[in-house]
Amino acid sequence: MRVAIDIRKWHDYGIGTYVRNLVRELARLDDTTEYFLLCRKPDLKQVKSLGSNFTGLVQSSSNYSVAEQISIPTSLWQKEATLFHTPHYVLPLLTPCRSIVTIHDCIHLKFPQYLPNRIAYAYAWANLWTATHKAQKVITVSEFSKKDIVRYFDIPEDKITVIPNAIDERFKIAPSENEMVRLRDRYQLPKRFVMYAGNIKPHKNIERLIDAFALIHKRGLDDVGLLISGSEVSKYSKLRRAVHRYGLHKHVRFLGYQTESSLAVLYRLASVFVIPSLYEGFGLSPLEALASETPVVASNVSSLPEVLGNAAIFVNPYEADMIADGIVTALEDSDVITDLKEKGRIRVNRFSWNQSVKKVKEIYQEVGAEH
Repeated sequence: MRVAIDIRKWHDYGIGTYVRNLVRELARLDDTTEYFLLCRKPDLKQVKSLGSNFTGLVQSSSNYSVAEQISIPTSLWQKEATLFHTPHYVLPLLTPCRSIVTIHDCIHLKFPQYLPNRIAYAYAWANLWTATHKAQKVITVSEFSKKDIVRYFDIPEDKITVIPNAIDERFKIAPSENEMVRLRDRYQLPKRFVMYAGNIKPHKNIERLIDAFALIHKRGLDDVGLLISGSEVSKYSKLRRAVHRYGLHKHVRFLGYQTESSLAVLYRLASVFVIPSLYEGFGLSPLEALASETPVVASNVSSLPEVLGNAAIFVNPYEADMIADGIVTALEDSDVITDLKEKGRIRVNRFSWNQSVKKVKEIYQEVGAEH
């Protein structure tokens, strides 16, 4: 069987995490199947390190462009691929082999304002419709996302398989004391701080998190800092204005994109991790925080209750005072903190890239056998 996988989003935060772990785990599990990875030229070295059964196919076409509708099918045809797995919603109409698509969420349909124009929205909708109907199988990461996909695209439920994301095992291992001290000094972090990590788009509800943080300071917890880590902070000046409106500029730090190794240290240093998001297809960062034995405060909407189970404090994300209540509890109530850490250790063991990728490989074999 000759399996092609689109890994052009290798360096992205969300889908990139999925792609990297999918491919690395396949390399550990399978040294016989021939894999062709559609990648960017700088990533050829990464592909070569995976094993002799992995070959990189350089793609110059941009993501979500008309050019990829031709270049991807051409590469698949030239390599006589048996099966094509696209880890996001682009499945070209001219794809010449059987296919599997992973759809993580329906974010572009829920929040069309994130797309640059109506043409981009139409392109996203057309690609999602094509992918869900043309592919032999659809993989998604939560029951919540599965329901969204069925509702939007009217496909049979049995065509969709839920295979959850998982975390890198490094988050379960405590960093050295030297690493902790070095990163705390580097960013001049206070002894206690609340942390958020992820992208900074409006549905992540970060402005309301800043509102909640202001309420915490009004309640007398003025020794607590707020750390916001995300690669697109500069695009949302509204967040910095909110910080200055409350006079909190000395207490709030905005960091850019962080490597997995840096995140592993930051999670351990944080007193509380907060994800006040209004919409999540899965929510990987709070799981990483749980693995790092950090209490989590999360929205009680979308996939987060499904993923986090009983291991987090859930709050109404539309009410800043309720977010603040959850954070204060996670900061001050020692019994709750101990309970959350224990439940978190149990919860994260339910998620494994090894087990998830084994299920993906079973789908490869099922769909490929029908070739």
